[in-house]
Amino acid sequence: MYAVIATGGKQYKVTKGETLRVEKISGDEGSTVKLDQVLMVADGDKVSVGTPVLDKATVTAKIKAHGRGDKVEIIKFRRRKHSRSQMGHRQSYTEIEVTDIKA
Repeated sequence: MYAVIATGGKQYKVTKGETLRVEKISGDEGSTVKLDQVLMVADGDKVSVGTPVLDKATVTAKIKAHGRGDKVEIIKFRRRKHSRSQMGHRQSYTEIEVTDIKA
């Protein structure tokens, strides 16, 4: 059984027991969170697709950790113009473990 969920502007295919990194979700480590933006649930040959989301379908997950990703360097350089800008960015994430999928 698997589901397709939307969180943080991205879509993820999840199964029970899977660990994944998503955009930052507010909550303490060890707490549970319900993800109700379920786009599709598949259980064997039975497939349910929402328009755009399924009503009464939820994915329950446990927050394992919060963190920040690797630094991404942004450099803009224009030759012969004495123009150069340099920035860095680290995206925050939440690591979750899927505990239950309800269709």
